[in-house]
Amino acid sequence: MTKTLTPGADWAFAIAAGLRARSVVPSILGVLLGYAVMIMIVALGVGSLVTQYPVALTVLTFAGACYLLRLGFTTLTRPVERVTAGDQPLGGSPARQFVRGAAVSGTNPKGLVLLLALLPQFISPHGWPSSVQMLILGGIHLLNCATVYFAVALLARRLLRSRPRASVVVTKVSGVAMTLIGVGLLIERIAQLL
Repeated sequence: MTKTLTPGADWAFAIAAGLRARSVVPSILGVLLGYAVMIMIVALGVGSLVTQYPVALTVLTFAGACYLLRLGFTTLTRPVERVTAGDQPLGGSPARQFVRGAAVSGTNPKGLVLLLALLPQFISPHGWPSSVQMLILGGIHLLNCATVYFAVALLARRLLRSRPRASVVVTKVSGVAMTLIGVGLLIERIAQLL
């Protein structure tokens, strides 16, 4: 859930869909497909690696935390442009919006790093195979993504069209959230090592 609530490329695309697409459904379903593919890759490949070599989880967690810190710092220090409704449609046909959504999430390094850093931490060495546990956790993550991204798109349609200055606040809050999550991951991992 943490990754989903941290604004990034997915949020930007959901906001654009809310502001410019006739329906947000194709765009958000595309985003979900991208994450479903990513979850399959993590669950069937990287999850077993992390289970066999716990140091890999530490490395991935540090990488994810550093990436979040960089994103948060960049978000907080760069000038913010106001989000406004455009007169260009978002990607044309619903099929193109779907493909574009899948590309946004499927190529999002933040999503992959966070899935790699967070999902394996909740895997138990006892019981079901780690890949099955990761697929179940990934399914829960997809439900979270669907809820949050549909809400972001619909709220953007409703709120940001009438209050463009609110996008500045959303951007700064997202920078703080990414920074705090990155620091939290680092502190937690360092505490476990000590």
